[in-house]
Amino acid sequence: MVSIRTTYEGELRCTSTHEPSGTQLSTDAPKDNEGRGESFSPTDMVATALCSCAMTIMGIKGKKAGIDLRGMKGRVVKGMAADPRRIVSAPVEFTIPGDLDSEQRALLEDAARSCPVAQSLHPDIDATMTFHYPG
Repeated sequence: MVSIRTTYEGELRCTSTHEPSGTQLSTDAPKDNEGRGESFSPTDMVATALCSCAMTIMGIKGKKAGIDLRGMKGRVVKGMAADPRRIVSAPVEFTIPGDLDSEQRALLEDAARSCPVAQSLHPDIDATMTFHYPG
């Protein structure tokens, strides 16, 4: 288990510390929800976690299969509902470098879709993953 400590700084800003490494990050409420929008919002972090988790799991599977994924890109666009305020969509698009065959592509796509964050999201959230292979 990993411990993360969070302090409310006031004015809708929080600072979180990852205890094992000491790394810190701040969240800020978005402008459309009474905040300053000067950093990631907590819901932005959920969408970011989805994208980076999928890329990490693809990286692990790719490394084991001898696939170099350096330069892979991901983009997630978070959509919110107003009442109740919640994440309704977080579709992710990946651009994956290299000339990959269908077996390698399937391996990576299955890895992304099985990442822990994707498996933890509520099924009502549209978290569609799209993969582009320009090579």
